[in-house]
Amino acid sequence: MLATSSLHIVSNTTLEFKSSSFNIPVLVLSSDNLVEIKKELQQKTSQAPDFFKDSPLIIDLNLAITQHLDINSLVQMLRQLQFLPIGIQGGTSQQHKAALVIGIPTLSVRLLNNLKFAIKPIKKDLNVNETLADNSINKNKLITQPVRSGQQISSKGDLIILAQVSAGAEVLAVGNIHIYAPLRGRALAGVHGNTKSRIFCTDLQPELISIAGNYRIRDDLETRTNNNPVQVFLQEKALIIKEL
Repeated sequence: MLATSSLHIVSNTTLEFKSSSFNIPVLVLSSDNLVEIKKELQQKTSQAPDFFKDSPLIIDLNLAITQHLDINSLVQMLRQLQFLPIGIQGGTSQQHKAALVIGIPTLSVRLLNNLKFAIKPIKKDLNVNETLADNSINKNKLITQPVRSGQQISSKGDLIILAQVSAGAEVLAVGNIHIYAPLRGRALAGVHGNTKSRIFCTDLQPELISIAGNYRIRDDLETRTNNNPVQVFLQEKALIIKEL
């Protein structure tokens, strides 16, 4: 008589690869002058230091203008300013090789499709297809609890918040943002590049507001908007704040 046994195969995978979307600033360079680039970056980061500190960054190189730019020097300068470069696009094959040596890969078109741009680039506007935000039906999100410092809330459609957004918190939406309470943190609407997105708020006291990568910080805002319902929208690439 033969003994029989059953074999049980157990799969214990320790990892998997997934495709995700992230809000990552892109530094679009239209100059190869490192001194001028550093000066302008310092001006921008001084306006919102907590927003830019330890921020991942993609470097966009204009082939016709930045082909002689030294990648090592650029990355070193960016790290000194507390940016964390994670990839480059554009540029020459020599620049790609130099970047790879220091651990900065060249981003493929497929990967770039999963990276969403949130910060206005230097000297040059990103041409982001606004149709990315068109299919937002049924993707709106409603938040009824306060958004605490350190929290980040995002929506693939409109984002509606019925409670306070605290300083140090961040809310993002592909579409519009509606906040029926004080906004003291950061609000970024149209993060996929939709320039028609708007921010509506009953009490605007933000650290930063942004629409399609165009942003203003607290020091740029008039205090008269406090405690008054307002809307924020883009007009000729400028953020307009208007009382409702």
